[in-house]
Amino acid sequence: MTAQTRKPLFPKTPKPFVHPYFGGSVLGIVLFLALLLTGNGLGSSGATSRFVTAVTDAVDPAHVDRTPYLLKMAGGDKNPLDDWIVPVYIGALIGGFASGLFNGRLKFETTKGPNVSNRTRWLMAFLGGVIFLYGARMARGCTSGQALTGGTTLSAGSWVVMFAIFGGAYGLAYFVRKLWN
Repeated sequence: MTAQTRKPLFPKTPKPFVHPYFGGSVLGIVLFLALLLTGNGLGSSGATSRFVTAVTDAVDPAHVDRTPYLLKMAGGDKNPLDDWIVPVYIGALIGGFASGLFNGRLKFETTKGPNVSNRTRWLMAFLGGVIFLYGARMARGCTSGQALTGGTTLSAGSWVVMFAIFGGAYGLAYFVRKLWN
């Protein structure tokens, strides 16, 4: 194979996405293997909480020792990053980056409607992320943890949370639609 016929490792034009049924099947297999091999499912908000707790513990360890929620993750000689969810989170970040790189989709862009500034879009994304992460911690898991792991184990609470998320998003869409038009 000559250099001219060989496909580049990092293509300049994006490759097509995999079929959603195939992607969903692979995700189901990954979830099954996670439950089988580790006894834990998939999720990411728990890792974010652990990163924040690690920073809090480094800055103000006394606050961690006084707060029961934080004390479960850190305090004393406990390391908040010593948990199964942290490598899963880091692996998902690295895997997403690698997938974008190898499939020609790795780029920095701001997707938004034509009548919205980049600054407004970034502000709305940040505020939405903060509110969603707070809600994820209140619900004891993010959408991936609730929908994938909780849904798979037929947790009634997970099904209620997912219906609430979709219902809330549908109800809020009317008010934020101008950000995309």
